[in-house]
Amino acid sequence: MSNFTSISYTSTDGLTLYARDYPAGGDGAHDTAAAARLPVICLHGLTRNSADFDEVAPTIAALGRRVLAPDVRGRGNSQHDPDPGNYNPKVYAADVAKLMTDLGIARAIFVGTSMGDLITMTLASRHIDLVAAAVLNDIGPVLSERGLARIAGYAGKRVQPASWHEAACHVRDINLCAFPDNPEPEWDKWARRAFAPDPDGRLAPRYDPNIAISLQDGKLKPTSLSLRMAFRKLAHERPVLLVRGALSDLVEARQADWMRRAAPSMLYVEVPKVGHAPMLTEPPALEAIERFLATLP
Repeated sequence: MSNFTSISYTSTDGLTLYARDYPAGGDGAHDTAAAARLPVICLHGLTRNSADFDEVAPTIAALGRRVLAPDVRGRGNSQHDPDPGNYNPKVYAADVAKLMTDLGIARAIFVGTSMGDLITMTLASRHIDLVAAAVLNDIGPVLSERGLARIAGYAGKRVQPASWHEAACHVRDINLCAFPDNPEPEWDKWARRAFAPDPDGRLAPRYDPNIAISLQDGKLKPTSLSLRMAFRKLAHERPVLLVRGALSDLVEARQADWMRRAAPSMLYVEVPKVGHAPMLTEPPALEAIERFLATLP
């Protein structure tokens, strides 16, 4: 089992939020050198939660960095927001800033997947001092309509599988296009990250269905000039690594080329035979992340 501590904190508007805290070195032992290194904050995708990092987070922690993996409000063990209008990157970024303040973290390296990096870019646009560097996992300020339409097709749908097998089949159905070579046991593992028994014992997605409203009304559609400016600011002022799935329908080659032209110093790695979004445990992704982290304090 991954060696993390479950922590809770309170948002500025009173929600109880959750995060996993992985100690530097992975064993909880005090290490002065590790304590001086920049921590890593892992931010998950739209319908996901901190469990998506249950393999990569311990690997990063073993390199000597503290790793935090929050459940964004409305997901996992974090409280659902009674106001769906708060399910947007500006509020999420404020929640991350609050977590950092509560833990006394002045700067961190961000590793985000999809929506997680919309949060990172939003945070950088408002508080660049909090962001030391960023790994952008299959996301950017310009995205393919094809991928956005696919995600909108399943996000927020009220799915209630009758068994773990049914849950695994559901996860497989919506992700097979991105992970055509996934072995069958992986679908069960992913299902147990994505679903949990509700109070009546029935399986339900581990997120508030209302999170999809922001996608449907365009608040999560990163086409605005402000987000492009946020990306440029982040990539010009901080080290950035873009990880792209070679089969991605969200960051296709055209969008990736735009980002690389807009930020020539940005590092880039492509994960073969994977779409949106790499799990970051794939050897090309993990090796690139380890090299990137090795260049940072």
